Amino acid sequence: MNSAKKENFFQKLYRNRIYLLLVLPGTLFLIIFFYIPVVANLVAFQDFQYSDQGFLYSLFHSPWVGFKNFQFFFKSSDFWIVLRNTVGYNIAFLALNFFFAIFNGIIMSQLRNRRMLKVYQTSMLFPYFLSWAVLAYFVYAFLSPDKGIVNHIIEVTGGRPIDFYNTPAVWPGILIFLGVWKGLGYNSILYFATAMGINPEYYDAAMIDGANKWQQIKNVTLPQILPVATLMFILNVGGIFRSDFGLFYLIPRMSGSLINVSQTFDTFIYRALTTTNDIGMSTAAGLIQSVVGMLLVVITNLIVRKKQPDAALF
Repeated sequence: MNSAKKENFFQKLYRNRIYLLLVLPGTLFLIIFFYIPVVANLVAFQDFQYSDQGFLYSLFHSPWVGFKNFQFFFKSSDFWIVLRNTVGYNIAFLALNFFFAIFNGIIMSQLRNRRMLKVYQTSMLFPYFLSWAVLAYFVYAFLSPDKGIVNHIIEVTGGRPIDFYNTPAVWPGILIFLGVWKGLGYNSILYFATAMGINPEYYDAAMIDGANKWQQIKNVTLPQILPVATLMFILNVGGIFRSDFGLFYLIPRMSGSLINVSQTFDTFIYRALTTTNDIGMSTAAGLIQSVVGMLLVVITNLIVRKKQPDAALF
């Protein structure tokens, strides 16, 4: 019986060899760049001492310190600032991105002029392909204290120029606006595609019942895209402890005055790694991000599964 089962198994492998070859590059990519590096999380529990004999030798011969790296991170004076900024900004992004992405996707799906639709799609998607390094120069051109466009307008209208890069109070709004603006076109694609895939007969039935355009969107479009929106919400909740490094590091131009409003987990890890060379604490902070993100995805999925089983991730 066992030999028969083995033969059947290998026969199936041979029969599906073309498909297996197609997924082989992606599988190798995941194994090499995602699964094997998981072993390096041991650094979070070590006083990592790099040796000339290589990383693996250093990994398995560095002294074990247990949870001291985590304790040092949690007791750091920057921890609560980093936590507040990371969670606060991500909650704002989560709410605004969902609202504007769904709104924009539905609006585009209602356009009937295909030429103008392509123009709108391209113009909204273009910022997504610009790097934060490029956008940082554009932002500086607007907010520069001496030659910025915004300060020039303020002076022309009789006001006093603002030193934006030394005024922390204005930056939460600036960072949130830039984050939502840059990702709007990309985030809208999925909802636009879902809305375009809705069976036209649903709208015809709604019009026969006397539904106006808003009622059609409310009773046909929104319920149809809700499962997709729920799935994306679950996935995005998992990234609530992560942030866009370029946005929070490059846009403020590394200004020391803006640390309290721009420091997030990702920028904190980078600065800790480059200034103190403390690999153990940096790895501990990154591991916290991953573990908390995983727990949030699981918890959010359990809540969704109780309310809407069909919209759950697993």
